[in-house]
Amino acid sequence: MILLSDRRISAIPLGDNNEPLVDLRRIDGFRVDDRLADPAGAYAHLREETAARLLTAQRTLPYGLRLLIVEGYRPLTLQTTYFEDYKDELRQRYPRWEPARLHVEASKYVSPPEVAPHSTGGTVDLTLCTADGDELDMGTAVNDSPVASANACFTGSPDISPEARANRDILGTALSAAGMVNYPTEWWHWSFGDRYWALNTRADSTRYGPVDLT
Repeated sequence: MILLSDRRISAIPLGDNNEPLVDLRRIDGFRVDDRLADPAGAYAHLREETAARLLTAQRTLPYGLRLLIVEGYRPLTLQTTYFEDYKDELRQRYPRWEPARLHVEASKYVSPPEVAPHSTGGTVDLTLCTADGDELDMGTAVNDSPVASANACFTGSPDISPEARANRDILGTALSAAGMVNYPTEWWHWSFGDRYWALNTRADSTRYGPVDLT
């Protein structure tokens, strides 16, 4: 398992094709959850091609199922806050851990800001729901941490029910076929065009770098 803290990730050259961010709330077909809504609506934005690939994935889902978008774009300042806050949480829980280990363990849940996939606009946190918006059983809630879930948040965790495993497989099959790449410690985290995508697809550089919403 390659984590976002791995030097092979940060070593990938940054490229950016200047593709615009689009507001998913204005695109027919998307269901966007507001649990992480911010005043600027950043959470509901993704790069244009990433949004198109999500629509492609959604069309392949079994009848009656839809993608439920939880968070897309995340400003780099917010990404830094999330990462440092989670490191502080781990530091209090595991006071004997060295700084290097804290950095690695934190990266299982929140990306280090120097990588920051959400800040490229190519990464999305999402789940499955019914046509009425009822979320399916995925084994954990979106954004459950490895500590809180005893690693059940890992995409391939064996410690979830058969129903949750089947639902994760449905989600993974649809998104993988659309060219998206999963971060294996978070079943809900999928990306296109960022450094983790570039590593998995052997691209020479990223399609997207960190971008400002404005």
